[in-house]
Amino acid sequence: MDWFPLYNSIRIAAVSTALVFFLGIFAAHFVAKAPRLVKGVLDVVLTLPMVLPPTVVGWLLLLVLGPRRPLGGWFLETFDLRLTMTWPSAILAAAVVSFPLMYRTARGAFESFDQTLAQAGRTLGLGDAYIFWRVQMPVCRQGILAGTVLAFARALGEYGATSMVAGYTPGRTATVSTTVYQLWRTGQDALALRWVLVNLGISAAVLLAVNLLERKEGRSWP
Repeated sequence: MDWFPLYNSIRIAAVSTALVFFLGIFAAHFVAKAPRLVKGVLDVVLTLPMVLPPTVVGWLLLLVLGPRRPLGGWFLETFDLRLTMTWPSAILAAAVVSFPLMYRTARGAFESFDQTLAQAGRTLGLGDAYIFWRVQMPVCRQGILAGTVLAFARALGEYGATSMVAGYTPGRTATVSTTVYQLWRTGQDALALRWVLVNLGISAAVLLAVNLLERKEGRSWP
């Protein structure tokens, strides 16, 4: 049994989650403080990938990243770098579809944050950066953790956008999801079932870890 699809899925999910962690926190923090009209517009734009079919997201990415498109063609001609049909392109696709989960959970956590804590910090002479990382982030850590885990799980199981942007090449771009589809399509149901069980095991382990962390965090509160 070739374990490359599992390795590739984990590295794609890990790197894309690291990207959406910082981008999602930044976007959520900015939108949470934005005026109502700006917040409404940005919220729709940033959440759109969550409600669009993954194949539509993949098609839109191909319009931008394809080798015959302006951006994709420029990278190919200038840096000899292809933005599609490679495993890094799968990272971008996974990040786009998982970003709304990180963004929305983080935004909800920031909006529920008691601003009197920040005001108290400013009266003590603390800077905004210090307050954000040492006061607001610890208070909102449960929402941040939930968003991070959801983003990782979504990226790990992504198929539609990833298959369109990165394709399926054994040993190069194959993931667990695309491998299951290819095995089913070729009638290799027994091997497909093995990969399904592997995916179920990882997903269950991730959810169990989250539950344990939440219980530990709950006991840490007075």
